[in-house]
Amino acid sequence: MLEVSNLDVFYGKSQALRDVSLKVAEKEIVALVGTNGAGKTTLLNTISGLLHPASGRVELLGKRIDRLAPYKIMKLGICQIPEGRKLFTDMTVRENLEMGAYSSEAWKRKGETLEQVYQVFPVLRERRNQSAKKLSGGEGQMVAIGRGLMSNPRLCMFDEPSYGLAPKLFLEVLEVIKRLREEGITIFLVEQNVRNTLEVADRAYVLENGRIVLEGKGKDLLQDDLVKKSYLGL
Repeated sequence: MLEVSNLDVFYGKSQALRDVSLKVAEKEIVALVGTNGAGKTTLLNTISGLLHPASGRVELLGKRIDRLAPYKIMKLGICQIPEGRKLFTDMTVRENLEMGAYSSEAWKRKGETLEQVYQVFPVLRERRNQSAKKLSGGEGQMVAIGRGLMSNPRLCMFDEPSYGLAPKLFLEVLEVIKRLREEGITIFLVEQNVRNTLEVADRAYVLENGRIVLEGKGKDLLQDDLVKKSYLGL
């Protein structure tokens, strides 16, 4: 579904990504793990069109998208769940969710999609008229995910969903991610919580200093000596 090829990305004269290549097949959970500053969010922002690469390509279903505007990429079926949730805190839960139905196609289906989101997150139905500023961290993450689902994505990209959550709540988010994959949504999961992420990923890549240094099946990478030493403290 998604193919990134030989991507170089700069902030001014500083290079953030170097020759990055990866693939995400349909209905996979593919993880990208690494420490803060490795370039994970930069890669997501490049796929979403918020940044443009100096060289390389990004393709969705064989179509090049790395020069498209972000709203056009969203309409093709990619949504990004941002780090830190980025909710509109002066708006209600329902208003935040409806902001995800940005395209005219998604807006026509917003009632149906909203009901699907409430089925995934029943607590959001109860909180729908509540201000987003009053939500707990876990509830806020639910709203962020639900807002992304309102665009009816084919590919959902998660940027550090563990951010600000207790470990138990993050495990619940991972269960939701697995459920979304079962319902046909392809997942690209970017995280620094390496152990839990690799346990659920079909395949994974390790990003260090803007370069892919390892790739393989998620559970296989848990046994890799570099991953054990650098990320698991073993």
